[in-house]
Amino acid sequence: MRPNYLKKGDSVALIATAKKIDRGDLDGAMREIESWGLNVVMGPHLFAIDRQFAGTDEERASDLQWAIDNDKVKAVLFARGGYGTARIIDLIDWTKFSQKPKWLCGFSDLSVLHSHVSRHLNIETLHSTMPIFFKNGDKNEGSESLRKALFGEHETIKWNAHALNRPGKVTNELVGGNLSVLYSISGTPSQPLYDHKILFIEDLTENLYHLDRMMMQFKRAGYLTKLKGLVVGQFTEMEDNVIPFGRTAEEIILEAVSEFDFPVAFNAPIGHVDHNEAVFCGREVRLSVDSVHSIISF
Repeated sequence: MRPNYLKKGDSVALIATAKKIDRGDLDGAMREIESWGLNVVMGPHLFAIDRQFAGTDEERASDLQWAIDNDKVKAVLFARGGYGTARIIDLIDWTKFSQKPKWLCGFSDLSVLHSHVSRHLNIETLHSTMPIFFKNGDKNEGSESLRKALFGEHETIKWNAHALNRPGKVTNELVGGNLSVLYSISGTPSQPLYDHKILFIEDLTENLYHLDRMMMQFKRAGYLTKLKGLVVGQFTEMEDNVIPFGRTAEEIILEAVSEFDFPVAFNAPIGHVDHNEAVFCGREVRLSVDSVHSIISF
């Protein structure tokens, strides 16, 4: 099911389900969102603090419930990631949302939400940049991609070919998100259903040996066996040990999928970078990988 695209004059909710955030980190982003012709409504506990979290589990869950149940809110923008969404996902009643869906927009820790909603409700969500990434109000490729996606103007993303790409064309449902988060929800009710899907992954500041560990877990668990395609986003600021692991992030991922024959597209503009293209989780998309470009068509 696809939520309605937005139009000027609509209201969007701004909430935080993970790490705490200061108001000063959002003022510029709110001005940018309002310049799109949208009204920004802040969650009641947006600036609450409980240890590193944006309020207690109950407060963060309450804000999410308020946002998805509020008829005046047409999309929910998550202020930032971090950690915490998995702590509240089981507290949410999705009944009204399933009847009147709206866009849920964010990435990183919000991969829990994208996976859960896709698996249980079959509703599209928006893996996109978050206000913390354009907090000064400066438009970047990520914020413009989010705007276009919300207003139904986002049709494709296209990027240059990578030397390790595996060519091919496939049309299937898109699932995925932050690899560490997907790894953390394996075996839970929020785990994505990977069979016959196009998977996209990205990550930040992970050790290379741990990336290998996660990819081996995905392989041994059978998550890669029936994939139809793989999109590898940005693996930003990856770390290594004193004794080097001996493989780049891209080489680790390619080795893990070497026995399969689905197309693989590296270096997608998705992840913890300014140019973080919005992609529609739960939507059937077309992935084309050739010697010149990789393209996802929505």
